[in-house]
Amino acid sequence: MDAVDKDILGIIQSGFPIVSRPYDEIGQQVGISGDEALARVNTLREQGVIRRIGANFGSRELGWHSTLCAASVPEDKMDEFVAEVNSHHGVTHNYLRENEFNIWFTFIGPDKETVTATLAEITEKTGVRILYLPASKLFKIKVDFDMSGEKEDE
Repeated sequence: MDAVDKDILGIIQSGFPIVSRPYDEIGQQVGISGDEALARVNTLREQGVIRRIGANFGSRELGWHSTLCAASVPEDKMDEFVAEVNSHHGVTHNYLRENEFNIWFTFIGPDKETVTATLAEITEKTGVRILYLPASKLFKIKVDFDMSGEKEDE
C-alpha cells in the first residue's frame, strides 16, 4: 500500500462520503480521479485489506433485536455448522475461538421472536445447541485505525 491507499482507508473508515458519486469525492480529497479511487478500493478488497464496506446501524434504535451467540461445535460438524450460521443474513460476525465454546457469532433480527426462532432452526438443522446471550448492558466501541503511522498508541 502506498500513501494514497492509506489516505483512502483513513477516509472510508468513518467518513465515507454520502453523496451521489462518493469515489469522486474521495479522489478529490486524496488528489486522484474518482475512477482511480474506486479502482484502488477494489484492489484493496481483492487483496483482503478491506473485508466489507457498508453502513453500521444501531439495531436497538431501529427497534431490532441483537444477541451474542456461542456454540460448542465438534470438529466434524464445524464446516456444516459455520455454513448454516453464515447463510442467515442477520449474522454480522462469526469467530472461531480456542475454548469449549469454539464458535461465537452475533445475530440481528427484526424482533426477539425472529432471532430465537432462527437460532432454534439452526440447532434443528445442525444438532448443535446455541447459547443465546443477549446483552444486559450495551457497550459500543468505535475503532478507527490510524493509517498514517504518525499517532502514538494511546
